[in-house]
Amino acid sequence: MKLNTVKSKMLALAAMCCAAALAPTAFAQESLPTQKVMTIDVAQTIAHEAMMSCRANGYKVTVTVVDGANVLKAMLRDDGASMATVEVGRMKANSVMAFGRPSGPPPNLAPGAPVPPPVLPGTINAMGGVPIKVGDQLIGAVSVSGAPGGEKDAACANAALARVADKLK
Repeated sequence: MKLNTVKSKMLALAAMCCAAALAPTAFAQESLPTQKVMTIDVAQTIAHEAMMSCRANGYKVTVTVVDGANVLKAMLRDDGASMATVEVGRMKANSVMAFGRPSGPPPNLAPGAPVPPPVLPGTINAMGGVPIKVGDQLIGAVSVSGAPGGEKDAACANAALARVADKLK
């Protein structure tokens, strides 16, 4: 009887050792998520393309590009762009990263209603900040500030993204 108890304990111990040895294999089969990141080369290209788009229309602007963590990757302030464009551009990028959509008035704002103040400190309800996405993944934002009207700022940002679309895959 005693021999059967020792055998059963040894078999149980062997089974636990096998299970422990196989457990890392089971966990290894579960893969970690992959994430695209904003590189400095792409950020600088986006900033330059947005600046050139605005210059072609005679606008003196500041362009800000942030990565997925909302950390500054590139910033260009054109000759003649005011210092306010630097701060407003940063607030537009903050808005994009906080809400995951282009900066501007809330999407549910009634036509003709006044634009409300921003909900979060450091953000702004002005157009000109645009998400940078790879598929559905938000990897950063580009903002433009200084053109006469937020829709023109947004047009420069969108033109830049169209020019680098092949790099955002």
